Amino acid sequence: MQLQQLRYFTAVADTRHFTRAAEREHVAQPSLSQQIRSLERELGADLFHRARGHITLTDAGETLLPLARRILADAETARREVQEVAQLRRGRLRLGAPPSLCASLVPDVLSAFHATYPGVELIVNEDGSQDLVRALADGELDLALIITPLPGQAPALATSDLLREELVVVSAPDRPAPAGRRTRIRIEDLRDRPLAMFRRGYDLREFTTAACRAAGFEPVFTVEGGEMDAVLGFVRAGLGIAVVPSMVAERSGLRVTRFATPGMHRVISVAHRGDVSPPRAARELERILMEHVDLGTS
Repeated sequence: MQLQQLRYFTAVADTRHFTRAAEREHVAQPSLSQQIRSLERELGADLFHRARGHITLTDAGETLLPLARRILADAETARREVQEVAQLRRGRLRLGAPPSLCASLVPDVLSAFHATYPGVELIVNEDGSQDLVRALADGELDLALIITPLPGQAPALATSDLLREELVVVSAPDRPAPAGRRTRIRIEDLRDRPLAMFRRGYDLREFTTAACRAAGFEPVFTVEGGEMDAVLGFVRAGLGIAVVPSMVAERSGLRVTRFATPGMHRVISVAHRGDVSPPRAARELERILMEHVDLGTS
């Protein structure tokens, strides 16, 4: 049973005339009659009483008519809803990002996306890169912003570098500057400095600790275990200094000290599963991300 056959059947039922039904459906009358006959053979029953100049429904036709209308209506609803998703009038987008990016880049980008596609539901998973990679591999996310390169073995992902972000030191404005009279700080200057540190598994914790160890010392934590807002609050209260992304530092109201050349940087990449094509909403968000970063660096 085909949708086309049901359309032709309802057209004859509505017009009570094969020729007028064919005109309504923009098809040759013999083709329409052939499709009706094929439907009747498949169902094993005549659907119309055919008298010259007088077409009426049989009992089988009366039974089929409301079902045919419902099937055609459901098919039209399915077509319309799929088109709405395909054209981004509706749908869902699941984005993952580290907390530091959720406090800086992500809000502006999602605002731009929502202004263009207000019908798409936005779901944000805030977590560290390793957890986001696992969520991508498990199909729980459509797109993620992660810190690359990833340590150790990672699932097969498709990644594109988004930006190279500068890391800086923030400190309380009413406390001595961490670099003294110098305008720039070196990683070696963090030796024995009290640091307000993020929780375990947080990308910035791993990055800062690795940089300190590469310089030959273990960092000293006065307080640890917080998310971005908590760590900035610890710094504001004078509990220590912290290494944070420049995009976060600029909005924090804290004193910002940059690292001496070559500085400290991390690479932010856009990632999705490599074995499947991301949905159109994810591709559009990636485009907006790239445009936003290009505007910010131009």
